[in-house]
Amino acid sequence: MDSEARTGITLSVVVPMFNEQDALRAFADRLRPALDGLDEPYEVVAVDDGSTDKTPDLLHDLRADWPQLRLVRLRRNCGHQAALTAGLDRADGAYVATIDADLQDPPEKLGEMLELARRDGLDIVYGVREDRSSDSGFKRHTAGAYYWLMRRLVGRQVPAQAGDFRLLSREAVEALKELPEQHRVYRLLVPWLGFPSGEVRYVREQRVAGETKYPVGRMARLAVDSVTGFSAAPLRVATWLGAVSFVTCLLLVVFSLSVYLAGMTVPGWTSLFVGVLFIGAVQLICVGLLGEYVGRIYTAVQRRPAYYVAEDTADRAAGRTGR
Repeated sequence: MDSEARTGITLSVVVPMFNEQDALRAFADRLRPALDGLDEPYEVVAVDDGSTDKTPDLLHDLRADWPQLRLVRLRRNCGHQAALTAGLDRADGAYVATIDADLQDPPEKLGEMLELARRDGLDIVYGVREDRSSDSGFKRHTAGAYYWLMRRLVGRQVPAQAGDFRLLSREAVEALKELPEQHRVYRLLVPWLGFPSGEVRYVREQRVAGETKYPVGRMARLAVDSVTGFSAAPLRVATWLGAVSFVTCLLLVVFSLSVYLAGMTVPGWTSLFVGVLFIGAVQLICVGLLGEYVGRIYTAVQRRPAYYVAEDTADRAAGRTGR
């Protein structure tokens, strides 16, 4: 029996939120008409990722006259991907869409995604940004470099310029829930599943209000998680760096012996100093790469949950307590 038959919900929309009080009203004003216009049973699973502003209070206010809105509040800030995991774990719809609350991805495209999935029998429909002119030059170039690198490390199945705006079938959601990853990067995990997929293209808009939740530090962390979680290429890079440093050492040995035999030992100090710095840098890079992988192994062995739920209004309505 599929999820729609069990719950009566056709579409679940998962929205991770962290300190989105400035954007929340505008987001709700666009999302609700888009979903009401589908004439399908739906739910909106708003996952509050440990916000420190008025986001949870505003969500409770919106629920007063929006019965399809459901609040899942995490005990602390766990990160964007963990909030997505919490929403996917608890969504009940036959199809599950994920979208951010900043209105850079248009909610009006959800109906087109659902129609495409049904018409063509697709399990995944990606929202692909065909125009990112609203982003800064730095953001466009770093995003382009990220997708270029991921498509070469992970494979061509990773769609270029597709973020976390997508639609998944219940079968795809259940497959994701079975994966054991602790550090999840859904823009790489979802294509890895290999389910039939399609694309809906749109123009990326400017953030409606508030500040970006992906500053440079988080972008760098996402890139590191993406590379170390889906490829052993950095370890191979470390091997090649070791080989290059070994060859460099051999050349420096030959050079040092030549200088010594020529009676010019003092002039060789500069090359020796540069060589030591080079080898030390290579060693530190290799140790850092190994540390990233060992850290991921350590986290996987601990098997700590990616999140804990402080409140789920659906559980409370059913007389249960959230985990």
